[in-house]
Amino acid sequence: MKGRTILLDHLGDAEAAALMVDGQLDDLLVDTPAPRPGTIYRAQADRPVKGQGGMFLKTPDGSAFLRQIKGLAPGQMILVQVGGYAEPGKAIPVTAKLLFKSRYAIVTPEAPGINISRSIRDEDLRDRLLEIAHEVAAEVPHGLILRSSCAEADAEEIADDIATMLTLADKVLGDDGTQVETLADGDGPHILAWRDWVEKAEVVTTPGCFDTHGVLDALETVRGPEVPLGGGAMMYLEPTRALVAVDVNTGRDSSLAAGVKANLACARALPRALRLRGLGGQITLDLAPMPKKDRRGFESALRGALRADDIETALVGWTPLGHYELQRKRARAPLEGKD
Repeated sequence: MKGRTILLDHLGDAEAAALMVDGQLDDLLVDTPAPRPGTIYRAQADRPVKGQGGMFLKTPDGSAFLRQIKGLAPGQMILVQVGGYAEPGKAIPVTAKLLFKSRYAIVTPEAPGINISRSIRDEDLRDRLLEIAHEVAAEVPHGLILRSSCAEADAEEIADDIATMLTLADKVLGDDGTQVETLADGDGPHILAWRDWVEKAEVVTTPGCFDTHGVLDALETVRGPEVPLGGGAMMYLEPTRALVAVDVNTGRDSSLAAGVKANLACARALPRALRLRGLGGQITLDLAPMPKKDRRGFESALRGALRADDIETALVGWTPLGHYELQRKRARAPLEGKD
């Protein structure tokens, strides 16, 4: 099965979306009972956390945690947006920098001006997109980003999308309520698939399509820790309470050349493996032995693989013990492992 296929179905009672690329599961979105990223609350400041520069907030879905709280006092109402999934037993991570994101446009209230994705380089197209944006958003105070998906879109679709996001932004920002409340729900998997998987693809919505298109079989593999790297090498991903541990094993070949090869394969495979399992936070890589002179090549390979991944990931660097560390946004709900 060649090409890209987007499948919209359910896992049990949970709405889910899967992206297959050339017959391989490439991304997975599964709804959970947790607050969806993108949800916007009118929240109430509760209590500051000394030494962390943050504050706990009251929301309709429980306690949230906000960093960078300069000027915020207990009891004050504030608009915040869910930024990711909370670690077990921890507060919902939120931000006061609201974004209103759709397939073609992102409204940025705190960053005025009209910007176009840098991946769109055709000057004539950029001029046409600016004309569309100015026609719809010339008189509004909010900022606007036109996404790369605009390159293949109809002008009317883009204009409608901009107008919809501006209307939502005005409604939320114009809120004058005084009680804790949910003002906008985050997008579910099916809407997220339409919003973020924008490359040309076949879309299948038939109930049971996860089974008929191999998604369920792929999930059985993804629920385990093992990721084959070729030539007998293997990568293991094991989440703990503190971090995600990744171990690279070369198999029977213990040479330094095999270590370099396995580590480069790990760099290429890691973003997809983390994405499908919904793993984020602190990530520590215990790589196979390799000469220090090859570390730069590994970093370049990992950086290149992450460039094609839309989940924010920071390359932290090497530890004294020779491990490599990452910090990754919790943009996916963790996938449940095998029983």
